[in-house]
Amino acid sequence: MAKLQVHQFPALSDNYGFLIHDAEAGVTASIDAPEEGAVQQALADTGWSLTHILTTHHHADHTQANAPLKAATGCMIVGPKPEASKVPGIDLALGEGETFDFGGHIAQVLETPGHTLGHIVYHFADDGICFAGDTLFPLGCGRVFEGTMDQMWSSMEKMAALPPETVVYSAHEYTQANAAFAVTAEPDNAALKARAAEIEKLRANGTPTVPTTMALEMETNPFIRAGSAARFAEVRTAKDNF
Repeated sequence: MAKLQVHQFPALSDNYGFLIHDAEAGVTASIDAPEEGAVQQALADTGWSLTHILTTHHHADHTQANAPLKAATGCMIVGPKPEASKVPGIDLALGEGETFDFGGHIAQVLETPGHTLGHIVYHFADDGICFAGDTLFPLGCGRVFEGTMDQMWSSMEKMAALPPETVVYSAHEYTQANAAFAVTAEPDNAALKARAAEIEKLRANGTPTVPTTMALEMETNPFIRAGSAARFAEVRTAKDNF
């Protein structure tokens, strides 16, 4: 079976949208639905027809286009079981350890609470990709809005357990700001300094810093490298006040 095709596109002010597609199965999913116009443009650009929306969490910048896209395409909306009541148009609610068969590509669902209480990520192990929503960012992690620091640290540990070669798609372009903080959290991390310099060049050219890999995050991301819930809480609090 051919690997899933991934089409990444900008949406809203700093979101990324993603379409995933399997031509043989004739399926196309939008990972979250940040903005109807941006998703429709991406569909037009690729020539793909939307069949699914895979929702990571209930925040409006991830779900506000659910209803109009479903009305336009009849797509099936999948989302997190713990916050199903907050996801517009949801048809199938999934939780920890459950899987979703997307045209023969199996998405493993991991619950990663912290940013929201019911946040999930979709790990397509055979395709080597993970859609992390607002749980993990290049050199960062989501703000802890609804959950606890302990929950978010557990979610970091869950992400860290993914294979190092996993390509991680995050939902926002936050990397430049994350890098500015990260070098203060780990001033002696040479790999981090080199990466921060590279990110400056990428952003100066308008180049996306998403996706990343788990290996790169394990080497340079101070949140996933924290080592304990207590240290994670210190780092996350410092970033909130940075």
